Amino acid sequence: MPAPKDANLLVGASTLDDAAVYRVSDDLAIVQTIDFITPVVDDAYSFGAIAAANALSDIYAMGAKPILALNIVGFPARTLPLSMLGEILRGGADKAAEAGVTIVGGHSIDDNEPKYGLAVTGFVHPDKLVSNSTAQPGDALILTKPLGIGIITTGIDRVMVDQRTADHVIEVMSELNQAAANAMVKVGVNACTDITGFGLLGHLHELAQASGVDVEVVLEKVPVLPEAWELVERGVVPDGTLNNHRYLGDYVNWKELRREEQLILCDAQTSGGLLIAVSQEKKVALLEDLTSSGVNAAEIGRTVKGRGGNIRASRQ
Repeated sequence: MPAPKDANLLVGASTLDDAAVYRVSDDLAIVQTIDFITPVVDDAYSFGAIAAANALSDIYAMGAKPILALNIVGFPARTLPLSMLGEILRGGADKAAEAGVTIVGGHSIDDNEPKYGLAVTGFVHPDKLVSNSTAQPGDALILTKPLGIGIITTGIDRVMVDQRTADHVIEVMSELNQAAANAMVKVGVNACTDITGFGLLGHLHELAQASGVDVEVVLEKVPVLPEAWELVERGVVPDGTLNNHRYLGDYVNWKELRREEQLILCDAQTSGGLLIAVSQEKKVALLEDLTSSGVNAAEIGRTVKGRGGNIRASRQ
């Protein structure tokens, strides 16, 4: 794409941030993003809620408040009942309402496979914007949701997952990153991104590269959905996770980690958590605020001086 030259564009595509940010005035900027996905679960209502939470997450990662949204829909109207589309939209609407977001319409096309998501607009003060390109050496890295979502949803698709596990992963994916975002804005952090299709290490590589730092991640500190370990040992791995693993080969020093452990760290997530870089001085306050807000956050590593974008992944 041609590089934009508008001086009021505070965040564009160059830093691979989660959303675009445009300054309207000295104390107001609008934040815009769009995201849509194919079904990751069988239940139409749950799919709609997950897709909406996933799209809203990009706004939260910028430290902004989502306000307005438009539906993005692809649906095979000739082969699936429209009542199913109604349930998808109801799930998205309920999740948006939970976030205080108004959905005001959207656009749909006839498609061979269901697709749903949102184009979202949010507000942020220009001075309170959180980017993925401003992490500092020595920052603590905080993750707010467990990994393993992609592996478990692949297990659901292959009918290898029990209902209890399916319900749990739906709950994780449907959870808004609102409380985590509120905590990080209150405390003040250096950088943030959300964890979605590129997996933890893929998004961490982008953050590190954009910030000009390297990072260290400790596997034993990373929260992982327990069922994901059993599935990955049985070879249940989505294509997106394998693609992430191949791409990251030039950037990650895996130390002693087994291939299955590497794949967990590369697992392609849907509606994953926030990955926050915070100074050591503010780390305790952030973790306390996250915990008091009901967010099960974990410190998983740190940023270090380096060439930018390299990752050292160790077991402990």
